[in-house]
Amino acid sequence: MKTPVIPRTYAQWRHCIKVECGIPLEPAFIQARLSVLRDPAHDETRRFAQLYGQPHARDVLGWFEQDQATAA
Repeated sequence: MKTPVIPRTYAQWRHCIKVECGIPLEPAFIQARLSVLRDPAHDETRRFAQLYGQPHARDVLGWFEQDQATAA
């Protein structure tokens, strides 16, 4: 299953990260991403929102939070 270029759902996002990108969603990785995405002043967070839009940035933050909660 190939996901859309920009995932629209948690399942698509998770497949994209784990399968297509080969990134294991380990707790340390999730925590590192959350610390960046939760900081609206962080350069990477601002660039992400500029490239993909604030609604998608919020979705991705929520998907990382969901994955963290699921793994706990």
